[in-house]
Amino acid sequence: MARQKQPRQIVQLTIRQFEKLFPDEDACDAYLVAHRWPDGVRCPRCGSERVYPLTTRKWHWECPDCRQGGAYRFSDITGTIFENTNKPLRDWFRVIHLMVTSKKGISARQVYRYMGFGSLKTAWYMCHRIRLAMQDAEFRKLVGVVEIDETFVGGKAKNRHRSDRNDGPKGGAGGKTPVVGAVSRTGKQVVARVVKRLDKMTVAKFVAETVERKVSVLCTDEWPGYKILDRFYERGSVDHSKEQYVVGAIHTNTIEGFWSILKRGIVGTFHKVSAKYLPLYVAEFQFRYNNRENAHIFESAVAGC
Repeated sequence: MARQKQPRQIVQLTIRQFEKLFPDEDACDAYLVAHRWPDGVRCPRCGSERVYPLTTRKWHWECPDCRQGGAYRFSDITGTIFENTNKPLRDWFRVIHLMVTSKKGISARQVYRYMGFGSLKTAWYMCHRIRLAMQDAEFRKLVGVVEIDETFVGGKAKNRHRSDRNDGPKGGAGGKTPVVGAVSRTGKQVVARVVKRLDKMTVAKFVAETVERKVSVLCTDEWPGYKILDRFYERGSVDHSKEQYVVGAIHTNTIEGFWSILKRGIVGTFHKVSAKYLPLYVAEFQFRYNNRENAHIFESAVAGC
């Protein structure tokens, strides 16, 4: 009897490797420069390659092509989420490492306790800045077999305080916030977005922006709003109301698996997420899901900062 092939284990950066890689602040600066400018330092303002380092300040450069109105000097953190911070770069790297290696995320309060910051607001600010950097503005459209689904995040309106019952986007179930998502089974890449209202035109716009026209097939559930997609895509659906979950290759189990990770993370780790900041949390879970088989996920996160 043939032995079953064991799944390949993805080993990400461990805490011991982190400590060895970043023993001091200079090591963090060198790492950031190497991954921000792999082909050599460039001016963040004009993109010039003719920059030269300052002898009086380490990790600082001057651009000779931006001298109109005075010399333009910049550092390795100029134009990044680390700019204008009073925290060491090593602290930022520690928080990024905590966030990318926690499958269901890590709360700002836990970061505050772990890092020993003087203020909870500091941890909250750093986590949100990192989530903002995880938002992927440029991505390749999904191809192959693509699943489309929607979900709703948040507590029911009847359980909220009266002053909060009208807060957040409309179109949710019982006052919850709608989120629409698509996942490609080929590369198992997910794209999820918080939307103001869940209707057929919103879904059609989302699919047009995230899915290639020549996709093999779209898999959806029985929601009537998906019928508008039949004009442009080959679509198959399953009817969950009839306990129909898989019809051949047609199912939405993959995207529903992502919704499960997102919701369990929100309920178990963050407990409560406002509609205002929900897009940042969705971006965090999306980044971690799309890089789950990436042993260099920390490197990818730093490069995006």
